[in-house]
Parts: sequence; structure tokens; C-alpha cells
Amino acid sequence: MTATPATPATPASAASTTPSLADTTHPEGAADVLRTTTAVRERANALVARARAGQSTWFTVNDAAMASAAAEVAAVTRSNYPKLAIPYHSRWRHFEAGGVDRKAALDSHLAQATAPERARTYIDLAVVSVLLDAGAGADWKYTEGRIDSGAQTFSRSEGLGVASYHAFMAGLFSSDRNQPLRVDAKGLRGLAADHLAAAFQVGPENPLVGLDGRVVLLRRLGETMAAQPEVFGPDGRPGGLFDVLISPHGPDVAPTADVAAHDILSQLLVSLSGIWPAANTLGGVPLGDCWRHPDVRGEGLTNRWMPFHKLSQWLTYSLLEPFEWAGVKVRGLDALTGLPEYRNGGLFIDAGVLQFKDPNVLRGSWKAGDELIVEWRALTVALLDELAPLVRHDLKLDAARMPLACVLEGGTWATGRVLAQRLRGGTPPLNIVSDGTVF
Repeated sequence: MTATPATPATPASAASTTPSLADTTHPEGAADVLRTTTAVRERANALVARARAGQSTWFTVNDAAMASAAAEVAAVTRSNYPKLAIPYHSRWRHFEAGGVDRKAALDSHLAQATAPERARTYIDLAVVSVLLDAGAGADWKYTEGRIDSGAQTFSRSEGLGVASYHAFMAGLFSSDRNQPLRVDAKGLRGLAADHLAAAFQVGPENPLVGLDGRVVLLRRLGETMAAQPEVFGPDGRPGGLFDVLISPHGPDVAPTADVAAHDILSQLLVSLSGIWPAANTLGGVPLGDCWRHPDVRGEGLTNRWMPFHKLSQWLTYSLLEPFEWAGVKVRGLDALTGLPEYRNGGLFIDAGVLQFKDPNVLRGSWKAGDELIVEWRALTVALLDELAPLVRHDLKLDAARMPLACVLEGGTWATGRVLAQRLRGGTPPLNIVSDGTVF
């Protein structure tokens, strides 16, 4: 097992959710602002207000449909979790696909590991799996087990989760054959596209959208971790995040250890900024999942930038449990935003809350940076915040029992999938050209 990093780093300085002190006349200061969920929410709320005022080029907001949308989400939540014991929206749910407790199988290999080392292993798995989860396309499937002995076939996010789990268990992301259950920089930098394709059962009859983009992303992760041993340790493991945030002075977890959810996100955004496509930069500073929109207003160099950080927030949601399993209290869950992806966004379109001014947009193909898609995602973030209390009211739960992480899981994500299946056989409402790094 890899030891605790010898030279621990200080948690990311961008951990505050309040961006007002940053100097937005300089790229680094502007990036600090754009890496906060406060900026995500404020700008998303401004765009939804414009849409309600009739000023959007693309959308109108039908507020009368919000109650029925909430009722749909509440009904799906009751169906999925009859006792209303709703877990977090997390990659770990996909590791349970088909009723199989795959974490238990992993735990059987970690019986002699310390709590921090188990946490590092869980984080290794979650990071690489989330980065491989950016939409599979309608035609890809993953078959687990032998066809002649009760095999199960999974598609979309569940399939990507199960496939990445088995790739991890087989040691695909480790450079050390004697320690297969880990992810390290050398293993990722040497990742071959054909090896990942084989692990994900990709072929002419089973195409996976954005495979090459995923490989590039994982290689960039390897390079980025290797360049930051103070964060990711001498071997460059994602699990080094645990040591930076929780136990920088030794291998044990203090019984009172805690961490803010936004601090986890901030550390990810600062430490992993180099892995994202280079197109979205500000004076050479990479911004990641942050896009231009002409009607977004902000101070200094942040003007006209709409941040989301969807995959980083999805990863943060997926790290909540590894921290908690190690005995760490995670605070401030609702500082994170809803996830602006096509299931949550599709929910509002399919439920009639968001309506297109020009229905012809449904016939086109769109990229992540197109104004329509940027605005759709922003409206999704704002409307999820508005929908959450309506869902809680229907279920007679308060925010303490049903934080946004549980609303998403119960929830909006699942309902978006149900409506998409009902209306279009499961495809998103808009045709999005994905490179495997956003959706």
C-alpha cells in the first residue's frame, strides 16, 4: 500500500464559497471566482430570471408545470426508495447496479487495510470511474459475467460504472502488478486506447461515444498527478486527496475529523484543472467546464463566463461516502449545486417547465459550448434549487433528511430517465455531440 505523502499540501486556497475577495482583473483571481458554486448559482439564477422576463433567445419558463414536475419526482422517489431512506447521488449507486454489492467484493480485498488506506482506494476507484462517466451513447452496452451463467447487461451510466469497476479490479489503472487495486500516475500515462476499449467491450457493433476523449482525459490525469506529489503522493494517486484534506500530519483519522463539501470540490478544481480540454482558458489559466454566454454578467474577466464544473461536482458527490466511511463528517452538502446534465435538464424539458421558442432546435446537433446548451444547463441548475423544496414538501421530508444530493438521487436524475424512456426510448431531448468530457 502507498504511504501517506511525505510532504503534505495545504488544502486548496479556493475553498471558500464566497468569491468576492478575488481580484477579477487577473486570470487567477477570475478563475478563483469561477471555481465557486456561488458563481454557478448566481449566474444560473440570473439567466433563469431573464428567461422568465421573456428575454431568452431560446427558452420560456412555464412555472405552472413545476408542481407536476415535483409530483413526478416524488412518485419516482417513493418507487425507488419506499422507506425514503435515500442515499446520495453518487457513482457508488452504479456499483450496485443489478442488485450486486460490488463494494463488498472490493472490501474483501481490503480487510487488512487501515481506514485511511481504504479511503484512498475508494477515492482512486471513484475518481477514475467518474472521469469515464460522460455519456455512453444509445448503442453501447456492457455484459457482466458469462452468458451461460446468468450474465447481466448494463447500458449508459450503470454500464460505465460496472465496466470501470471491473477494469479497476483487474488493475488496468495501476502500474504495479503486485498492487492492482489502485490508480497511479504511471498506470494512467501508459493507458492504451485499445486496452480501455477491450475493458469496456467496445467494438464495431458496440460503439462507445467519446472513447478517445476519455483516454486523453485519463492520461492528462496521470500527468497532472505526477506533477503534484505534494497532493497526490510519490506515486501520483487520486487517493492522496484524502491526506491533503483530512490527515496531512499522519496516517490516522482524528475522531472529530470533518471537511466541507465545497472544500473537496475546490481541491479538485485546483489540483485537477490541468486535465480539462485547453479551449476554455483565461490568460492561460484552464477553466474546465465553464463556457461563454453573451448574457452572463460578472466582474472583471469573469464577465460572460458561465461555470458549471459538472464532472467535478459529480466527483465530489461520489467522494462524500468514501470520506464518511473513513469516519469523517462532511459538512455543507447543499453548497454543491444540482448537476447540469441531460437527465436533469431533460426532466425540465419533458415535464414542460422549459419550452423552446423555436421547436426546430430539436432537429439540430449541438456542442457543449453552444449558447443553447450553456443556457439549458444554467436553467437546469437554477430550477433544481427551486424544485428541491417542492419535492421535499410532497415527501414530507426536510432538507436535513433530504439534502440536494438525495433529491438528485431519489430523484430528479431518475425521473429525467423515466420521462426520456417514456417519450423517446431513453434518448436525450437534444442531440448533443459529446467528446466524453462534459456529458
